[in-house]
Amino acid sequence: MTIKEKLIILSDSAKYDASCSSSGSTRSNTNGTGNAAYSGICHSFASDGRCISLLKILMTNSCIFDCKYCINRKSNDVKRAIFTPVEICEITMNFYKRNYIEGLFLSSGIIKSPNYTMEKLIETLYLLRKKYHFNGYIHVKAIPGASEVLLKKLGTLADRVSANIELPTSNGLKLLAPNKNEDKVTNIMKTIKVNRSRSFTPAGQSTQMIVGATGETDLDILGKSENLYNNYSLKRVFYSAYIPVNKDKLLPAIKNPPLVRENRLYQADWLLRFYNYKVDDLLSHDNPNFNILIDPKADWALRHLEEYPKEINTASYYDLLKIPGIGPRNAKKIVSNRKYYKLEFNDLKKMNISLKRAKYFITCNGKYFTDTNIFNKKIIEANLVLEDKVVSNKGVQLSLFNE
Repeated sequence: MTIKEKLIILSDSAKYDASCSSSGSTRSNTNGTGNAAYSGICHSFASDGRCISLLKILMTNSCIFDCKYCINRKSNDVKRAIFTPVEICEITMNFYKRNYIEGLFLSSGIIKSPNYTMEKLIETLYLLRKKYHFNGYIHVKAIPGASEVLLKKLGTLADRVSANIELPTSNGLKLLAPNKNEDKVTNIMKTIKVNRSRSFTPAGQSTQMIVGATGETDLDILGKSENLYNNYSLKRVFYSAYIPVNKDKLLPAIKNPPLVRENRLYQADWLLRFYNYKVDDLLSHDNPNFNILIDPKADWALRHLEEYPKEINTASYYDLLKIPGIGPRNAKKIVSNRKYYKLEFNDLKKMNISLKRAKYFITCNGKYFTDTNIFNKKIIEANLVLEDKVVSNKGVQLSLFNE
């Protein structure tokens, strides 16, 4: 099999892994090729929002596991391939020098055993760093079940090491991935958290959960994410809408991936990380799933309409952050400018603050944007749905082989 044939198979096999974030690395270029600094690397994104600036490949799509949802499970009759460590190094360096990529995202099916697979990943990264002098960004997936000694070696060579939790509950994992164990994944997370430094996984760690393959609610999924953030200091939890690539009686019979649900989870995750929201603020046992028609922040505001409208000229910075459509940057603009004069709606427009959502939840100098009779939950929700139409996402994973 030629290198190109292997690359076609193993880049395509890696497309379902969404965890290719690269910000936060401190690896600088001292004497070699490439550079990964605090600001991360330049990103390009496919139309579905996934990062494509890294060469994203599997070392092999052969696997001894038989996860029901995975295209590369051992029981599937698919074309298999495997890269040698040298082949991965050559491809990475050639693509980097041609400015096709800015770094490497490397994962792998499990061959022979977790330890054997980890040893091959370590060999690859060692060659890239020491022989090819590649100082660019590398994100590598650790293999659950491999020894802690090997994990520590891997962490000294990569900018980010991560392990996928896969499903939000242990019961879901037992059902669809009986060869996997949640404790083995969290053990990796613990080791990375304890040992993280400028020379060990400087870009931290992330994980990924599949959305819609099992029956968990959004509350279950987001609760799991909150737990992971609090206990293991994760940089990101990635959510991947379940894609029906296999036929199995244990898998849900759906035609289209739940991409809108995935998007709502990302929006809610953002609120957890940057807006001081808690899961209990957004969801409850009586309301365990997000409204797919409007974003979680607007949904929260509608359920707490007694707190609105907020007066732009007097609301605190943190109250401004609770206004749908206003983020940290615009909240700072408002706080800064209102020191000098009373802000009106036209002033907000001049400051390039979008009022598409915000106008329903604010007053400016005591005035609402229109007749106050519109300040009604049903009317506001209907207008928000009209202004935030969900467009069907027909994007596809970009390929190195597209014309």
